[in-house]
Amino acid sequence: MTYIKTPFFILNSAYDVYQFNHILVPPSSDLHGHWNGCKLNPAACNTDQIAILQAFRKDMIAALRLFFENSGSGGMFINSCFAHCQSESQDTWLSADSPRVQNKTIVEAVGDWYFERRVTMEIDCAYPCDSSCHNLIG
Repeated sequence: MTYIKTPFFILNSAYDVYQFNHILVPPSSDLHGHWNGCKLNPAACNTDQIAILQAFRKDMIAALRLFFENSGSGGMFINSCFAHCQSESQDTWLSADSPRVQNKTIVEAVGDWYFERRVTMEIDCAYPCDSSCHNLIG
């Protein structure tokens, strides 16, 4: 990302369910279904699974660090929801109970960045801190 000069906005969950289900713990690596409950409901994850998920989040945040520190024209909104494709759903994009980071909704963060009202580099706290999440698992 250090070579990208075009302004762009990163909108993603630190616990992207597609990545969780297909990259971090694909069915082929969990033949006995130890992760099934956790994949369906993050509250059902055991301590070891939560530690793995937190490490996954930590790696993602570390990968974005240089962008976060050095981008003068980029923006980001990284929440701690278990979701994927948050920008295509009215529930997560425009509703009154949209997910928030630092009390800012996705549409507010993108609008602030796009219209150059302020720098938008929002990173949520680690799961399970965010009660605004819709946790769109499935």
